[in-house]
Amino acid sequence: MNPYIYLRALKHAEHTVFCVQDGQKTYFDPQFNRVVAYSSGQQVKRSILDSLTSNLNVQMAPITFNYNVTKDKQLENKEPWSPCDPTYIDQLLGGWMRAGDGVTVKRRSPLSISAMRPIHPLLAGTDKENLTFDRSDKPDRHPVNVRLGDKLLTDDEIDEFLTTNNRTLPRRNWIPDNVRTGGLFIYDVAIDLRTLFCVSVNQHEPELSKERIEDLKSKGWVESENVFGKCLVLPKNEREKVIPALASALLNWRITSNQARTFSLMETLAIAISDNANKLAGAIRAKLIDDGEKPKAKPIIDETAGADIFVTLPCSNYIVTVNESADAIEQAEQKLIELMMAFDYENQLVEA
Repeated sequence: MNPYIYLRALKHAEHTVFCVQDGQKTYFDPQFNRVVAYSSGQQVKRSILDSLTSNLNVQMAPITFNYNVTKDKQLENKEPWSPCDPTYIDQLLGGWMRAGDGVTVKRRSPLSISAMRPIHPLLAGTDKENLTFDRSDKPDRHPVNVRLGDKLLTDDEIDEFLTTNNRTLPRRNWIPDNVRTGGLFIYDVAIDLRTLFCVSVNQHEPELSKERIEDLKSKGWVESENVFGKCLVLPKNEREKVIPALASALLNWRITSNQARTFSLMETLAIAISDNANKLAGAIRAKLIDDGEKPKAKPIIDETAGADIFVTLPCSNYIVTVNESADAIEQAEQKLIELMMAFDYENQLVEA
């Protein structure tokens, strides 16, 4: 059995923002001379882990933030510490690294997650809008403060300043050039089943401290071995709780860090699942069309590409489809569950 599961999903975003820093993350596509928006793989991963822990109704691992006090009494930000504890599901699936506190330990995440980016540069775009923070309709309820240096002016001093300088003080602030995006976006996930629920006990390049290893053994983690060496495996009864929640999180996540600003359903339109990454690229793709004036792109869902395809009802809004269904996401979840359940995590090595 191929130890990898590959997933590609197509989402639709409508007049929204993926990142709150500088309004929106973008990159320049040199082939089509366009600026397009994206959501980083780190943000997608965090959104998936948020959805996973919500599904399981468990907390994320506590992260310790470290600071040094400098000679001039300033706080200097140092490396945050994670507990490096796979009993926290976001640690087990998200990985960790901790240095500067004894032996460095690090675990690579079994989930490799791409950025969410346009399926084609011509099928997504950005636009700008000016926002306002406006309370001018009820001036009596919203006082105006004016400072001259460190001094807060009195109402009489404000009136004198406005009269002398022929000015007004509106109760609104303009927030210019807010970038929004919309269009068809894809993201890819590769799941390494060999390490999905297994943590290495190798102490040459350790994932775990010796104390943590003994703690996991006492909690019922199973001693085993995979191609990377000796390991501990999450007990089967715990895996059976996590797998359905993970399958759901991989497909039903959405960016929540900015939803108060510009909410979008970010609905999933189509999902492709395979043990061959190349088949995903053909299953959900775009085709460049030259109509004689300027190039155009057409999104394509190809059920003959060799991957398992699941098409939702909203997909027919944007792509001509035949086999869309109301339970497409549930079918895709079940496919992921079957593939993850079928892997023999305790007995990975085959005798020659």
